[in-house]
Order: sequence, then C-alpha cells, then structure tokens
Amino acid sequence: MVVVLKPKTPNDEIEKIKRKLEDKSMTVSIIPGKDYDLLNISGETSNAKTEEITSNACVEKVIETQQGYKLASRLLHSDNTLIKVGNKVIGGDELTIIAGPCSVESKEQIIGIAKEVKNCGAGFLRGGAFKPRTSPYSFQGMRFEGLELLKMAREETGLPIVSEIMSTSMVNRFAEDVDIIQVGARNMQNFELLKELGKIDKPVLLKRGLSSTIEELLMSAEYIMSGGNSSVILCERGIRTFETYTRNTLDLSAIPAIKRQSHLPIIVDPSHATGLWWMVEPLAKAAIAVGADGIMVEVHNNPKLAKCDGQQSIKPEGFKTLMDSIAKVAGATRKMI
Repeated sequence: MVVVLKPKTPNDEIEKIKRKLEDKSMTVSIIPGKDYDLLNISGETSNAKTEEITSNACVEKVIETQQGYKLASRLLHSDNTLIKVGNKVIGGDELTIIAGPCSVESKEQIIGIAKEVKNCGAGFLRGGAFKPRTSPYSFQGMRFEGLELLKMAREETGLPIVSEIMSTSMVNRFAEDVDIIQVGARNMQNFELLKELGKIDKPVLLKRGLSSTIEELLMSAEYIMSGGNSSVILCERGIRTFETYTRNTLDLSAIPAIKRQSHLPIIVDPSHATGLWWMVEPLAKAAIAVGADGIMVEVHNNPKLAKCDGQQSIKPEGFKTLMDSIAKVAGATRKMI
C-alpha cells in the first residue's frame, strides 16, 4: 500500500500520519518526491482502512498494489525517470553510450581508450577496478589503484566513470570517487549491499542477474529505492539458458516489458550478453530498435592481450563503426546520439 500525500504537506503532518499507521503494527517509510511525498506501507496492512486514511486532509489518495515493487512501478510514477549525471541525462531523448575496457590494466591503457571512445561519441567511460571472477586464480583487477587510474582518465577526458562495486565496505569510497556505481549480475541480490546503496545520493547501474526474472530485477531496484535513492538505471546483460553457442542469451523482450512495468531507464550490455565481439554491433542495434535507453560496450585497444574478456571486446575502430551504424537506428526511434 502507498499513500500519496498532497503537495507541500508539512513535515509535522507527515509524521503524525506515519505514527498513526505505525501504531497499528505497520511499517512506514517516507519517500520524498519532487512534487509530492509518498508513504510506503508494509507489514500488517490489513489493519489499514483506506477510508480512514483518505479522510485526512493531507492525503491525496491511497494506492493498493499487489506488486512487490512499488517505487519502481509505473503505477506510481507514470513519467519516465530522467537521471542527470554531469551534463548528460539518462532516460531522455539522448541515447546513453557507455564504453571502455572490461578491466583497468594500466594508466596508458585506460587513458588511451578513454580518449578513443570519447572521440567516437561515448558519453561515459566504463572500467572494472574490482573484478568478480568465476575462478579465484583469474585476474581480480587493480582494485583501488585501478579506481585512481579511472579518476585520471576522467580528469583527462571529462567522461563520467562507471565502475563495479563488490561489497558494503566500499560504498563510501565509491560514492566519493565514481559517477555511476555498477552492481554486477552476481550481486543483483546482495540485499545488504543494495540497502547501503539506497542510503547514498549517487546513480546506481543495476545489472540483471544470470538467472533472474524481470520481477526479481525490479525487486532489487526496489531495495535501493526504498532506502531513498531513486537514481537507478537497469541493465539487461543476457541471462543463462540452455544455449551454449553464446556466453548468455540476450533477452531483448525484457526492454519493452520493463518499459511497460517501470519508469526506470534501461540500457543493454551486448558484450556480456554473447561473449563474442562480432555480435556486439547487431545486438546493439537491436537493443536500440526495441527501445533501450542506451548501451554499454566493452572496448579494448588490444583484445588478444586483454586480462579479462578479450573475446567480447571490440577495438576502438570497431567502436567507431558501431557508433556510425547505431546512429541510423537511433534516428528511426527518435533518439539522439
């Protein structure tokens, strides 16, 4: 149940309504909004009488929903959410292009690639400083040194940086250093991490888990939003199916499905979706055609020598070709690059 309060409701009145509901064994969280505030109610909601709540002059309406996710639902927020990062807006008319290597390997590598992707039209630089790997013997990333190198690349190019967080102990550092905090597929249901990310004022890029449903992805977004952080960007990056030809199976149907159910922006990662560099361009075009708000692509100056995921990385010249190719599709969908 969600209580929508009238615009400019005084804080003391909000607290009175909150306490009254809590006295009836309900859990109430206040969600500040641009035009009006919301009260997200859980627990013993059977004790709540809609007529009694709406009789309060400060209450606009009460919405009862069977969906587990409320704040992420389009039911409460009909307009698309726009997330501003620097001079870029994610979820609007401009296509979001995030590009860079799977992992930061050296100062020369990350700054060189940053300059290349910016010249091609990318608006954000991605790079892994911490790498969650299936094998404990694989390259685990340069860690905080890699984070410092990403900051140098941002200083050189002006590109906002996107990097993956691994644990709750890193939240404060990432909130200070990174422009968009990425939650990887393996951590999509790391609920303690999601709760901590809900307490900060920093955009979060939430990747869909390997075997997670659309509802589970939206429920994970709800964890972040219920803590007060409404700047969540969803990412479809392929799911695990019976098919073995590709690394994962890109679920293009997730984009229009999520657009129907949620107001949050969604981008697509065609690199991780297949694990094959030559599939990145056609799937990027397909993602834009079905309504994605952007793409995230892995670009490496020498994929054969990459310490991580070289087989799915394209070279800078390949990225330039991709950008030229998707511009036509973006135009057809009324998106700008």
